[in-house]
Amino acid sequence: MRRINQNMALGAVIVALALFALFAWVPNDTVSGFVESKRGRLSIGDAMAPGIAFGLMALSGLILLLEARKGDMPGALEQRTFAFLLVALTACAVSFGVMIWAGPLAVAVFGGEGDTYRNLRDTAPWKHIGFVLGGTGLVTTLIALVEKRVTSNAVMIGLAAALALVGVFDLAFDNLLLPPNGDQ
Repeated sequence: MRRINQNMALGAVIVALALFALFAWVPNDTVSGFVESKRGRLSIGDAMAPGIAFGLMALSGLILLLEARKGDMPGALEQRTFAFLLVALTACAVSFGVMIWAGPLAVAVFGGEGDTYRNLRDTAPWKHIGFVLGGTGLVTTLIALVEKRVTSNAVMIGLAAALALVGVFDLAFDNLLLPPNGDQ
């Protein structure tokens, strides 16, 4: 019987999570499907972006799973693998917390009298603060975790990645709110 190495386990978990998200989470958490038709005009639906993301996630996990079956991969799961995963998941949780709370905190500190984040969540710069800070922090932290040191290049890459995503999604779609603004 073939031993399960860490890449096989990771690939299987990624595929399982992506399939769960595609078939359970996305359909129950979006109003429209992948494509929406209104008065004969097709437009991108609410499920398109997360559907593509989870589809790519499933494909990546499947590739990792198939590559790991070749047998020339590292051995069995080790304790440090779980420690690395715990640190990475903690970095994700902290970064998502920054995404959620940075915008409302900035409005509370720097906003005008009577301003609320809910009213300003679709206006620049308020709608970008949490996404850019949390995204930059996430990418920077994960790069630093892999490189075992924090560098200015990691920070610049994290900032560029967050700003690129803002550019792609905020500029291209008029009525798309960057995470986590849709839930505020």
